[in-house]
Amino acid sequence: MCPTTCICASDIMSCTSRNLSRVPSTLFKHIKRLDMSHNKIGILDQDWIPMLLEKLNTLILNHNNIFSISIGSFSVVPNIKYLDLSSNNLKLLGSPIFQELRMLEVLLLYNNHIAQVDSAAFGGIHTLQKLYLSYNSLTRFPIELYTGKYKLSELVFLDLSYNQIQSIPVNDMRLVPARHLSGIYLHGNPFHCDCILYSMLNLWYLRHFTSVENFKTEYTCNKDSQKLPLLQNNYLNCSESTINGSFHAFGFIHEAQIGERIIVPCDTKISDAGTSFIWIRPDNQVLEPGKTTEQFKVFHNGSLEIDDAQYEDSGLYSCIAINKKRLLNETIEVRINVSNFTMDKSYSHETFNTAFTTLAACVASIILVLLYLYLTPCPCKCKSKKRKRQLNQNSTSHASILTSNTPLKLPVDEKKASSSKRVVFLEPVKEPKPGQNGKIRIFPNETVIAESILKTPRTKADCDSTNSAFSDMPFMPSS
Repeated sequence: MCPTTCICASDIMSCTSRNLSRVPSTLFKHIKRLDMSHNKIGILDQDWIPMLLEKLNTLILNHNNIFSISIGSFSVVPNIKYLDLSSNNLKLLGSPIFQELRMLEVLLLYNNHIAQVDSAAFGGIHTLQKLYLSYNSLTRFPIELYTGKYKLSELVFLDLSYNQIQSIPVNDMRLVPARHLSGIYLHGNPFHCDCILYSMLNLWYLRHFTSVENFKTEYTCNKDSQKLPLLQNNYLNCSESTINGSFHAFGFIHEAQIGERIIVPCDTKISDAGTSFIWIRPDNQVLEPGKTTEQFKVFHNGSLEIDDAQYEDSGLYSCIAINKKRLLNETIEVRINVSNFTMDKSYSHETFNTAFTTLAACVASIILVLLYLYLTPCPCKCKSKKRKRQLNQNSTSHASILTSNTPLKLPVDEKKASSSKRVVFLEPVKEPKPGQNGKIRIFPNETVIAESILKTPRTKADCDSTNSAFSDMPFMPSS
């Protein structure tokens, strides 16, 4: 029996815009579609639907005032495949509020006020394929939907557009298969300008993901209080190495060592049943499933196996996925690099040794230069004994010019005071003074007094032979 406030048509019941706060008590139990949109329902508890509706597969509750969902509230509608909770006042998705919906495939939660999603909120919904969370207040990407205990293995569409997400965990995103990545919509979020994020989105654009290709102009980022287009003209001036790093992270560059067995998946967005795969080697040889060529083998899931990899196996490989039923195909290019770990390691070790040796030589040179410039040389034993004898002979010959007698032997103390005197001064005096010692007649008519301060050199240590000074002791000839 159809309620008076609703309109019924076969297995469809529409109760829209009736100011209802609960579902009518008289329902036709065989209905498959129930529309309760544009009403005043606020809480979904265990009694909000009065009877079990086993055949109900579509439930529409948008544009109500729903702000709370209790655990077990969907136990009377276990076979729902399509649930619309959009345009309500939900702020938090706790756990596990959807666990009874084992058949759910599409869930609409856009245009709410959701700021937090519990990791277990969708636990148990292994059949969920599409999830709409756009126009909410989410600040982080819910990576747990793809990894971990409560991941949704069949989720191929996730709309997170126009939230408050500023960054994406790119390193974790590389673990998500391409058939899931191609359905992630992120446009309209206030991203921070980041070259890694740019590289990921640029890769998606090059792979013709509709989530990026159809909304290219709506991907923007904030830098210095300016909103920049994230996918146009490379405004971020990102380096080529960063962009290539994104290709490596998402499995488009594989590294292997000589002799290793490697398996390269064909990470295509077309992975439905009925999809066939072929690989093309760098030498244009075709590899197909069920046909083993040398050390190459292609599995039915599209993965390529290379047994006992060699240098010549390096190059660019192409995987072609073809779905004849859907008339779809995609070509994935993967680069495989095969190298010798031992040789690479020894080369890097040799390079390190060369650099270290060069650095050590430079440091030693600098130390020697500093020692040469600033360190005082040792004054001891710097002159040879031959040099000392030569100086003694020269001093004796000069002394013999000034006097015919042997030089006066000085006391020991005075010898120490004049230990290093080696210079002779001859000073002419016009008027000789009486009693002055050291008179020598050089010319018949001129009297010149020569004072010699040259003393007979004493035997000195090697340390004293390097110094010179003057003596105040006058020269005294014997009478």
